[in-house]
Amino acid sequence: MGDDSEWMKLPIDQKCEHKVWKARLNGYEEALKLFQRIADEKSPEWGKYLGLIKKFVTDSNAVAQLKGLEAALVFIENAHIAGKTTGEVVSGVVSKVFNQPKARAKELGTDICLMYIEIEKAEIVQDELIKGLDNKNPKIVVACIETLRKALCEFGSKIITLKPVVKVLSKLFESREKAVRDEAKLLAIEIYKWIRDALRPPLQNINSVQLKELEEEWVKLPTGAPKQSRFLRSQQDLKAKFEQQQAAGGDEADGDDAEETDAQVDPYELLEAVEILSKIPKDFYEKIEAKKWQERKEALEAVEALAKNPKLEAGDYGDLVRALKKVVGKDANVMLVTLAAKCLAGLATGLRKKFGTYAGHVVPTILDKFKEKKPQVVQALQEAIDAVFLTTTLQNISEDVLAVMDNKNPSIKQQASLFLARSFRHCTPSTLPKSVLKPFCAAFLKQVNDSAPEVRDAAFEALGTAMKVVGERAVNPFLADLDKLKLDKIKECADKVELAGGKKGGGGEKKEKPAAKAPPPAEAPPKTSGPPKKAPAPAAGPPKKGKPASAAGAKGKKAPETKETVEAELSMEVCEEKSAVVLPASCMQLLDSANWKERLASMEEFQRAVEQMDDKEMPCQALVRMLAKKPGWKETNFQVMQMKLHIVGLIAQKGSFSKTSALVVLDGLVDKIGDVKCGSKAKEALTAIGEACSLPWTAEQVVSMAFAQKNPKNQAETLNWLANAMKEFGFAGINVKAFINNVKTALGATNPAVRTSAITLLGVMYLYMGAPLRMFFEDEKTALLSQIDAEFEKMQGQSPPAPIRGAKKAAEEDGEEAGEEDEPEGAGDIMDLLPRTDISDKITSDMVAKISDKNWKIRKEGLDEVAAVISEAKFIQSNIGELPMALKGRLNDSNKLLVQQTLTILQQIATAMGPSLKQHVKNLGIPIITVLGDSKPNVRTAAMTTLNAWVEQTGMKEWLEGEDLSEELKRENPFLRQEVLGWLAEKLPTLRTVPPDLMLCVPHLYACLEDRSGDVRKKAQDALPTFMMHLGYEKMSKATGKLKPASKDQVVGMLEKARAVMPAKPAAPAKASASKATPSAPTAKAAPGSAKAQPANDDYTVPAESKPDSKKVKAGGPAAKKSVLGKKAAPVKVSAKDDEDKSGPIFMLVPNGKEQRMKEEKALKILKWNFITPRDEYVEQLKTQMSTCLAKWLQDELFHFDFQRHVKAIGAMIEHLEAEVEAVIGCLDLILKWFTLRFFDTNTSVLMKALEFLKLLFTVLSRESYHLSEYEASSFIPYLILKVGESKDVLRKDVRAILNMLCNVYPPTKVFPFLMEGTKSKNSKQRSECLEELGCLIENYGMNVCQPTPAKALKEIAVHIADRDTTVRNAALNTVVAVYNVCGDQVFKLIGNLSEKEMSMLEERIKRSAKKVQPAPAKQERAQREHPANPNATFLRKPAQEEVPNKLNQARSQNAHSDHSAPSIPKEFQLDLDMIENDHTRVSELPDLVQHKLDELLEPVMIPEPKIRSVSPHFDDLHNSTASTINFVISQVASGDINTSIQALAQIDEVLRQEDKAEAMSGHIDQFLIATFMQLRLIYNTHMADDKLDKKDIFKLYSCIIGNMLSLFSMESLAREASMGVLKDLMHGLITLMLDSRVEDIEDGQQLIRSVNLLVVRVLERSDQTNILSALLVLLQDSLITSAGSPMFSELVMKCLWRMIRFLPETINSINLDRILLDVHNFMKVFPKEKLKQLKSDVPHRTLKTLLHTLCKLTGAKILDHLSMIENRNESELEAHLRRVVKHSGNLSGLKSDRSTEKGVLRTDEKMSKAKVSDILSEIFKKIGSKENTKEGLTELYEYKQKYSDADLEPFLKNTSQFFQSYVERGLRMIESEREGKGRIQPPTVIAQHGTETSTYMPSSSTVPASNYGEDLKPAVYYERLKILRQRHGLENNSKEDDRPPLTSLLSKPSVASSTDMLHSKLSQLKESREHFQQDQSHSHSPTRSSSPATNLDDLKKRLERIKSNRQ
Repeated sequence: MGDDSEWMKLPIDQKCEHKVWKARLNGYEEALKLFQRIADEKSPEWGKYLGLIKKFVTDSNAVAQLKGLEAALVFIENAHIAGKTTGEVVSGVVSKVFNQPKARAKELGTDICLMYIEIEKAEIVQDELIKGLDNKNPKIVVACIETLRKALCEFGSKIITLKPVVKVLSKLFESREKAVRDEAKLLAIEIYKWIRDALRPPLQNINSVQLKELEEEWVKLPTGAPKQSRFLRSQQDLKAKFEQQQAAGGDEADGDDAEETDAQVDPYELLEAVEILSKIPKDFYEKIEAKKWQERKEALEAVEALAKNPKLEAGDYGDLVRALKKVVGKDANVMLVTLAAKCLAGLATGLRKKFGTYAGHVVPTILDKFKEKKPQVVQALQEAIDAVFLTTTLQNISEDVLAVMDNKNPSIKQQASLFLARSFRHCTPSTLPKSVLKPFCAAFLKQVNDSAPEVRDAAFEALGTAMKVVGERAVNPFLADLDKLKLDKIKECADKVELAGGKKGGGGEKKEKPAAKAPPPAEAPPKTSGPPKKAPAPAAGPPKKGKPASAAGAKGKKAPETKETVEAELSMEVCEEKSAVVLPASCMQLLDSANWKERLASMEEFQRAVEQMDDKEMPCQALVRMLAKKPGWKETNFQVMQMKLHIVGLIAQKGSFSKTSALVVLDGLVDKIGDVKCGSKAKEALTAIGEACSLPWTAEQVVSMAFAQKNPKNQAETLNWLANAMKEFGFAGINVKAFINNVKTALGATNPAVRTSAITLLGVMYLYMGAPLRMFFEDEKTALLSQIDAEFEKMQGQSPPAPIRGAKKAAEEDGEEAGEEDEPEGAGDIMDLLPRTDISDKITSDMVAKISDKNWKIRKEGLDEVAAVISEAKFIQSNIGELPMALKGRLNDSNKLLVQQTLTILQQIATAMGPSLKQHVKNLGIPIITVLGDSKPNVRTAAMTTLNAWVEQTGMKEWLEGEDLSEELKRENPFLRQEVLGWLAEKLPTLRTVPPDLMLCVPHLYACLEDRSGDVRKKAQDALPTFMMHLGYEKMSKATGKLKPASKDQVVGMLEKARAVMPAKPAAPAKASASKATPSAPTAKAAPGSAKAQPANDDYTVPAESKPDSKKVKAGGPAAKKSVLGKKAAPVKVSAKDDEDKSGPIFMLVPNGKEQRMKEEKALKILKWNFITPRDEYVEQLKTQMSTCLAKWLQDELFHFDFQRHVKAIGAMIEHLEAEVEAVIGCLDLILKWFTLRFFDTNTSVLMKALEFLKLLFTVLSRESYHLSEYEASSFIPYLILKVGESKDVLRKDVRAILNMLCNVYPPTKVFPFLMEGTKSKNSKQRSECLEELGCLIENYGMNVCQPTPAKALKEIAVHIADRDTTVRNAALNTVVAVYNVCGDQVFKLIGNLSEKEMSMLEERIKRSAKKVQPAPAKQERAQREHPANPNATFLRKPAQEEVPNKLNQARSQNAHSDHSAPSIPKEFQLDLDMIENDHTRVSELPDLVQHKLDELLEPVMIPEPKIRSVSPHFDDLHNSTASTINFVISQVASGDINTSIQALAQIDEVLRQEDKAEAMSGHIDQFLIATFMQLRLIYNTHMADDKLDKKDIFKLYSCIIGNMLSLFSMESLAREASMGVLKDLMHGLITLMLDSRVEDIEDGQQLIRSVNLLVVRVLERSDQTNILSALLVLLQDSLITSAGSPMFSELVMKCLWRMIRFLPETINSINLDRILLDVHNFMKVFPKEKLKQLKSDVPHRTLKTLLHTLCKLTGAKILDHLSMIENRNESELEAHLRRVVKHSGNLSGLKSDRSTEKGVLRTDEKMSKAKVSDILSEIFKKIGSKENTKEGLTELYEYKQKYSDADLEPFLKNTSQFFQSYVERGLRMIESEREGKGRIQPPTVIAQHGTETSTYMPSSSTVPASNYGEDLKPAVYYERLKILRQRHGLENNSKEDDRPPLTSLLSKPSVASSTDMLHSKLSQLKESREHFQQDQSHSHSPTRSSSPATNLDDLKKRLERIKSNRQ
């Protein structure tokens, strides 16, 4: 082909990718040759092909593919990096090669897979092959199975993990393809070779024929274990060994290997765990308690079926086990007992070690149930207890088994022994140490003498099994006193025993040493202790601590050890006979002689006889009774007495002295112990008796006798004797509790000698018992306790003397056993000797139920009760009933206080229970570890303390056994991991041996080495050497095989490091004392054999502790090594040569360096600077980046590990900062990053220096006007904020200072989110500081600083008001107060919902801060900045407003009234008239007045009927029936009766909801809205204050009103009819409702307020935009005038205005700008700029400016054309302001020059176009024509005429009726007369009638004229007012004085119409329509009522008087 030549020239790798297959083929061939040529496995050439290998194997051309496969195989074999391609290549082989028809291709594919396995990628290959088994193509499946088989055959089961293969095997047997089934069969045969019978259980479910075939094939297989024939790269040593064996033809290692393989594979491991807890029937727990046994049986059968699963998933089986245990223990139906036992057996078998937690609960119940005789029950129970045994250890259940060994029921004893015999078979000499075996042997020895033959046989079998396991020599010491016959029987049993696993038993010498070494030192009991009676108790070792066990042991052992026979009490005659045989006759006669000398001679003879007497023949009791014979112990002669006492001692020493004999003499001895002459002899005698009868018993008798008498001398001496005897005999067996009460009595004695002796005795006891002794005396008085403590302190550090008495016999009897055990153990087992109380009966079910109650207070009560029980008992037995499960539940309580209390109780239990705590480790100890994962540090600390308290009692072995610890580490909780690893690192170095289960933790340890948390990684690295010291480097290295390649390399590196610092195992205890003396010992261990570690001794001193503690080892390990390297490196850095280099600049300017770094970080080419703690890779990256920017010596200093170098480096940086600013800015990002690393240092001097530099740095940056980039800020600010929580004040201040400076170089809005993040910290100090800083930002920069929005930010800040920490709460409150200063009551809206408590705290804080400030409105802004926490007092409006309406106290209203009683009547009257329309925002000020006026409003008022002729053409439809009906219904809306109003609203709603009918409402909108807001006001003032009314009804009424309004304002045509005055009042009513705090108290009040909010938005959007904007401006003006008004009210009005402003661009064309500017003008007249600025808030000023600015922006210079309606423009600053804005925006240039003057403007105004004139006038006449806006229209027309006197109205009037024309003229005259009156009397500044205020606010300017004119004009004023009203509404006036100007001007309104003007009109219309309606109904036409003005006036006067009298 022509294009061949093209690709021939390409390089090999490009050929391999070529689209032409020939090119690829050629490429593969060349690549193959190349790969074979490359010798270096790490050659860079390999890298070129890394991404191509997959294409090699998946080539679409079969020929090329074949060559590609060959090349790929060579690549994989030789390239170092081949492992990286494993996943993709094997996946390609499976999908594209195994389906090829060519056998060669498949063969190569298989070889590739095997080669990957060889290069250590077995796991990935296996995963891909197993995925291939799911492929639909059978060829692929067959090839995958075949490859797996080959891999297993060649590499063996250690490398190919069989579990996942076995899992899918049964599925392969079900395949429809014969080829797949056949291949599966071959695979099963191959697997069977490796794991033998372990394969059977997983394949039980396959087809029986297939299974049979398999069985046949399996039988044919050779019995020898197969061998690995191909080896991994890491197994080359094994390969060599294998090849040698092959060459030698040897087969030596066969046996061992086979055994090892067998041991490794457990069928259980190959099974899939089944989850059964969720499958248990839901009614199981009800059914299991059912009365009918059939129901209980059903429940059990369901569980039995589930429990049959051979492997169960772990979970909380506690409830299930308890239910089954209850059936076993208490169910009367034996069939159910059998079923329950089977269930338990199933659970134990399926859960294995995970069932261990429950073993302790179940074993006692099963043992007790062995009393059942029925064989099937017994068999089920045996199976259950055997299965349970395998889940736990013998030690854990020994206590329970020993408790039943002396049960009265022989069946129980027999079955217990048989159970032990079966259990022993599973033990080894190490798991059956003497400490465990001894108490069992003692119990068996009792049973071999039992009357029941089956019990004896069972005991023989158990002893035989024990002998087989640990060997004869280990058991023989316990069997010393058995006769030969019994011994032979035991040996015979031993020979018959077959141990588990078919291993032969120990026997003889071979097993003796392991038995002796097995127990760790903590478990070796003291055999040197003398007193035989108690010896078994300590010997029992840790698991056997309770009284029953001690008793059993004691009884069993007593006979053989002390040879004591229970001696009967002899009568005096018998004693005399026996004595006569051994004593001379003369001696007997003179014993009671009256002559003392004869008695003395008799005694001497007696003594001689005793000395010569044969020990065995000595009748001790008879002799001592002779001595006690009269005068006996009342002997008066001291010489005789001394002899007598001496003889007692002799008899006790020589003879077989029984307790019976002792009791004869003890009383006498005690009586003489205090005697000056005889005391010493008495003590000697007591000591001899102590040796004969055991000190514990003797001491108990002696002390109780001494304290039964009152002789203080005897008591004191008894205690002294006892103290001395303890030292001589040792402490073993002493019953401490027996003495304690007497010692307490002695401590309270009046005689000081007794007290001193008691304290001395306690001192001696302390030597043996240690701290636990003090527990008995904690209730004593402080003075006494301090004496005891002083005595204990004396004894501190002393070790108890070795016993010199009582040890001889025990040593003789125990033989070499005593020698084998370690003596120092004595003290440890003192805890065993303490008498322990059984508290199980006190742990009642009620108490347990309380602990698990839903209410935390009851749970706490339960825990308190438990604590009390344990405190009272002091020392307790291990049986604590149901308590463990209950306490376990509390360890994960949601209430952390209870968790801590539970931990405290567990500490109590540890101290009280002592070593027998071991059996609770699994079920109660492991959950303590879980608590270490708690997020709260104090809880974790408590858990760690508890854990250590437990370990102190139990040792570590129990904790490390089983999977529990590894399961805990498996949890991905950083706190848990770091605590557990830290704990292990501390404990492991102190152990000599650890259970093999520690290996289970290793995978999790490796995971922790790569954990995201730096703390976890650090702890894992610390723990690594301690794991290695026990497990060995080899094992741990092998465990890395399962890690991912990247992880593996990293972990292996760490293992190498750990290997260097691996601590040595601690020596045996005897040597431990030696290591105390040599301080270098631990150091040597820390780095064995390394000379480098020697200098470490300078820095590292070893604490003088009794054992090489783990902390020491750690310090001497990594730390020592590190310091060595430091020392080595140090001299180099500080050489003279380097000093010279330090001159010159230290910061280098690298052009664009920073930008480049930013790009790299953005593109993720380098690590983003974001971490919790800095990891090594971050430090390394920074080091690399800094190397180009800093002087070499500075970089070395900066990254030195010695902090002093850091201080030095920062000092240098400070020096160079000013001079090298530019370079500093160039590498600012790196400098800041380096300082973030320093924030993680704990050294204060470094931190202070760092902060000093940063302060200087930010000052310089600010001066240079530098701005931090996002990149710099994000990598610095979060870490700076961490330090704001620093505990040291000086550091915290600096950090705050830096944060303040930051705002100069970084926008505060961006600093804000970082601080918000800081408030989420767990450090309360940090939270509070961040909150304070936020407050400062808001103060200094206003609310705009809040990000993302003020509302969101403040909600988050407000959350902290509920913080547990006081400082955080205060900071949060202060911050909110700072916000309050800035934006007033709006803060309450922003912070969202707070609880009542938090809200009251906030309000209190606002009040308090208000008091501190002197109101200074003029300087308000500055004051705010200076005093962030002190808002002005006026901000207290809101709370006051909330408070008063709820408690309308009489005094308050009286005060309000008295204040206003002075002004004269016209003012009162003016108020009364206006009240109909008055706003109720200030109702709280005048509650009564409000009430009256509303009542008046609702009374039927006598208003004269109007004439039939309507006022204007628009009223003609009044008689139309629809209109009448609507009028009537609307009148009902304002009804005082809630139900009437609701019904009326419902009717209107029905009309509004139907579009065709809704038009009927047109023309009634204002009327309806007036009625509605009157109703709103009625609710606000009357209904809400009325407690009798149901709030639900009020809520319903509100809902109806809002619903109606929403309907109305959703129709734009109707909404636009609402006039300005009405809208103003409507908005007033709605905003008042939103602010009504009482509404929030109603159910669903929040929902209501949300609806109102929605309605307000709808009103703003749909109303006539001019009207609503105008209404809002007037409303704002009124609310600001009213000083008492709520700031929140004004704020909400302004919010509405802002919303309107936002929509101005859309609505500008529909707005009448002239009117709006008039309103603004009026506003600015009342509030000039200066006055606005004095307001509490600057928001009104800003709002107005924004409005004008927006209007100017939208209309430009044309805005100046719209000032036509303003009469006198100089009255406000509006025009000047507009000009400024227009000029500023550059739009003024287009205007003609003559517009610059006032005159010019007026001229242009006058030259307004005719079109515009026409528009204005048509608009005005429209208004006059509409009944709602008629007054407003007339006013506008009047003003227009005033302005343009030449305006021609003719064209507009000529088409109207005559009536309309006269109406207009009359109206204009009226306005004229009003204006004139106003001009005379009322100054223009007063805008008091807009109605927001009541009499509480009257501007002074209007008060005077009102009072002056009031007296004279009273009647005329009323009359005139009334006349105008009548005239306005077309009512007839009697007099025709229309033409003369009225005097109403006193009370007239300003030009801006309010809805007040229309109120009377509407009222009369309502009245009229109601009457019309009634007339229509009744069809009767009553004559028109009319009343004279006089009656009207009288009526009005009366009403006024009534109001006034009520107000008095």
